[in-house]
Amino acid sequence: VQLVESGGGLVQPGGSLRLACTASGSDFRTIDIAWYRQGPGKQREWCATITPVNYTVYADSVKGRFTISRDNAKNTAYLHIKNLKPEDTAVYYCFTGVDWGQGTQVTVSS
Repeated sequence: VQLVESGGGLVQPGGSLRLACTASGSDFRTIDIAWYRQGPGKQREWCATITPVNYTVYADSVKGRFTISRDNAKNTAYLHIKNLKPEDTAVYYCFTGVDWGQGTQVTVSS
C-alpha cells in the first residue's frame, strides 16, 4: 500500500487542521490505519489508530484534541487536530502496520 499524507501547514496556536492520508490499493478498507508524529529532535510517537470498523484509540497525550476518522470509499484516513499548540509541531505520518507515508509538516507558531 502506498500512502500520501496532505493537509499540513503553518497554523497559529489555537487553530485547527485536518490531515489526510490517501492510500492506493484495494486493501484499505480491511486494514488499521495509524497516525504518528515526529517533532524536531524527538522520537516518532504514536498518536491514534482506527480499525476497519471505526474503532478508535488515542495516545493520552493527544486525547481530546485529536480525532481520527476514515472514509473507505475514498481510501482516505483523516486526523483532525484542534486547539493546536506549539508542541504539536511535527511531521505527521500515517502507517498501515507495514507501510509509511512520506509525512506532512505541521508547524504551530504565531
